[in-house]
Amino acid sequence: MANIDVSVQEIKTSPVATTEVKDTAMDYIKYLTVGILFGIVFLKAEIISWYRIQEMFRLQSFHMYGVIGSAIAVGMLSVFLIKKYKVKSFNGQEIKFTDKVFNKGQVIGGLIFGIGWAMTGACPGPLFAQLGSGVAVISVVILSAIAGTWTYGYFREKLPH
Repeated sequence: MANIDVSVQEIKTSPVATTEVKDTAMDYIKYLTVGILFGIVFLKAEIISWYRIQEMFRLQSFHMYGVIGSAIAVGMLSVFLIKKYKVKSFNGQEIKFTDKVFNKGQVIGGLIFGIGWAMTGACPGPLFAQLGSGVAVISVVILSAIAGTWTYGYFREKLPH
């Protein structure tokens, strides 16, 4: 399985890491605009709906499986085309795919993620779209996700990877 992940050490030793790119205010406006558009798509496609997510986990509807399956197909096609045509990044750098080493922590983490997804009706992607659509209670989930991420970062070196 290919992955685009790079370690902190690779970034530090990379010749590209010496060129620091500063984001301008216009870059942040672009990021915000894309994020808002992405949230609108999530909202209109009903993939931030708690009911749709519950239907998926109860095997009552194909809707979410269709969305996830479509995303996987687009990702696979994209990686294939990037590799075949040696597409470069916007900065002109070569895009490299490295094999990811499997470990049991991925299964454990995936199970924890899935349980949280089933309990809250939200994965990290649509949290802010739900908040923006008026579901104020999701702020508890957002704060919990931030706390969980911080906790993982704190104990990361002590965990089996």
